[in-house]
Amino acid sequence: MELLIEHRPVNGYVVYGFPWLAGVSLARRMALRASLTEYRRIHGLQLSGVFKGRRAATEPSPTAFTDLLDASALSDVYGVIVPGLSHLGPKHLPAERTGLVEATGARLLMARRPRIRSGHVPRQQAAHRRFPAPLLALSTES
Repeated sequence: MELLIEHRPVNGYVVYGFPWLAGVSLARRMALRASLTEYRRIHGLQLSGVFKGRRAATEPSPTAFTDLLDASALSDVYGVIVPGLSHLGPKHLPAERTGLVEATGARLLMARRPRIRSGHVPRQQAAHRRFPAPLLALSTES
């Protein structure tokens, strides 16, 4: 999964969003929208559309996801932003759907990285960061 566009040559910065909204409250929908918008803004991306999944995520090919794949296959699309992997479906579906998105030539971008439980890392590293810190480019020429 690609997290930053600054490290790859691209023709454009067109992305599509894909939040899963089945059974989600209005407050949660607004938070998901804000998450996608903020990620787009920070990374200088153009959010050209949002495909909203509203039916059972276990359907073999929900209409919203199929439409997302069709749009992602366009030549000027950089990637697809999801709030988190859980928005691609339960259990085995995120891995399968990640492959389907990447097969179109688009990158899968996560607006929020998975949280790390504090019991698995030292206390000073347990703080959750919403977006990764920018990487510094180092020159290899002398």
